[in-house]
Amino acid sequence: MTALPELSIDRVGDVDAGRLVVVGTDADLGTVLSRLLKLDRLDVEVAFVPRWRTAATRACGLRFGGGAARAALTGAAQPMPLIRDESGNVLVGAALWVGESGPLHGEAIADDTVLFDGVAPGVRIEPTRDAPGLRASVVSRRMRPRGWVSGRAAQLGTTGASVTRDGEPSTRVVRRFAYYRHVTDWQAVC
Repeated sequence: MTALPELSIDRVGDVDAGRLVVVGTDADLGTVLSRLLKLDRLDVEVAFVPRWRTAATRACGLRFGGGAARAALTGAAQPMPLIRDESGNVLVGAALWVGESGPLHGEAIADDTVLFDGVAPGVRIEPTRDAPGLRASVVSRRMRPRGWVSGRAAQLGTTGASVTRDGEPSTRVVRRFAYYRHVTDWQAVC
């Protein structure tokens, strides 16, 4: 593969490329998209080159390995729903809401559909490549989705939950949390 320049994205002026190539994990892609969101630069095309299949490649229909590397150089960009939380962190693969120390107590909804009201093992949220933008499901005790509900937003109100986003667990307990589709899509290179 042709050597590509490496850059750090800290300010709007740092992004002067028409296309960025992210080599790494779902969390790496989410970090880059979060930064572009905060810089209001979602017009930049973003190619993702993971070594293996990931939750993001499955959810967004993206390639991995050599196919992703080739697409990064020659593929066309297409709009993809950008799923974010209230603090501007982007979800690209999967998120999991679980109880602080046991079952999840509270209520979760996707748009107008109640996912659970009371107690559940957890809730999984994934972006989708098409509208409305995300899907959510209560999970079994083995953390397998039971049935998906599509929507623009998924919200949780709870006595205490831990959030794992793109394989990265949060360090704090939350009482409420939401993922929702941003008004502007990201430009995914496929």
